[in-house]
Amino acid sequence: MPKRSWRPSSMRAAGIALSAFFVLAAAASAQLAIKSADDSMSIKFGVLVQPQADWAQSAETGGYAQNLFVRRFRLLVGGQIMPGLTFFAETDNPNLGKTVSGAKTTSGFIVQDAYLEFRKTDAIFLDAGLILVPFCRNCLNSAATLMAVDYGTYAFVESAATQSVAGRDTGFQLRGYLAGDRLEYRAAAEQGSRNAGSTNAFRFTGRVQYNFLDVEKVAFFYPGTSFGKKKILAIGGGYDTQRDYRAWAADAYFDCPVGGNSVTAEADFIRWDGGKTFSTILKQDDLSVQAGFYAAGVKLLPYLRYESRHFVDGPVPSKDEKRYQAGVGYYLKGHNANVKLAYTRVDPDTGRKTSQVTVQLQGFYF
Repeated sequence: MPKRSWRPSSMRAAGIALSAFFVLAAAASAQLAIKSADDSMSIKFGVLVQPQADWAQSAETGGYAQNLFVRRFRLLVGGQIMPGLTFFAETDNPNLGKTVSGAKTTSGFIVQDAYLEFRKTDAIFLDAGLILVPFCRNCLNSAATLMAVDYGTYAFVESAATQSVAGRDTGFQLRGYLAGDRLEYRAAAEQGSRNAGSTNAFRFTGRVQYNFLDVEKVAFFYPGTSFGKKKILAIGGGYDTQRDYRAWAADAYFDCPVGGNSVTAEADFIRWDGGKTFSTILKQDDLSVQAGFYAAGVKLLPYLRYESRHFVDGPVPSKDEKRYQAGVGYYLKGHNANVKLAYTRVDPDTGRKTSQVTVQLQGFYF
């Protein structure tokens, strides 16, 4: 594969896509929502589309794989069945059109989320169905509100071993807000990985978070950035286990207005240990730290991200690595319409250093 990375044809294609996006983003659209006459029942629909251009360098050849694809295409539906009982579901067709191992991805349609939520009080919510497991802050971000171009590289290390769907698992979750709504708790029992007779122990996950400044009460997903709409300083921790598999998480999130602008910062640390249950998850310490500044006047949010992976009982040769990412988002209409550009540098302990350039467009409404 040639090492030439920036082909004129690829750049023209990305330019055409950007031009079309700006034209479409200028048009207003209305949300489809239906309510019963007494407002006791409702349903609404939404969509998330993330077209993406990507140039990713190979560690083996030094050449660049070039892809124009749809990172996410999701259809969303949610509503109220009766007072106190709501539902949410979304589908996804991830990486549509991307070439992987010489084959173009034509369809990978999945059910991404599907759950009922019963609210007794603000202190007691019951979620049941296919949900994001309560663990780390970044793991529970909405894909539509991420500050960076995507989730942290190591946010869902456990997904394949636990037979999860992009960090989701089926089960039941209790969550709620205590101590004047400053303390949030989430505790869940999930299917996890099943043996042939489905007789093995379930998976259990939990998370707590405390807000020191303004109260942060979310419908379910955490925002990656709120553009300083509140003063948020949240410290959280999570736990994930099935048989002798263990994982611990600690995280911090800060979002604060600065004049008419805002600062957002987040740090996530995870210790993974698959034990004998999931031998493919080697014991490792993973770190992700990111920070950005939103300049409201020009609608730009430049950010920096640092990530590292360290294997405690390191394999030989070492698979430890560091990742550096610099990016910027242009927010035409907040999280509803934006475009992001990111440059990533991967620095492994052994092997070739590689680079990746990503341009991602987003249209979102729900």
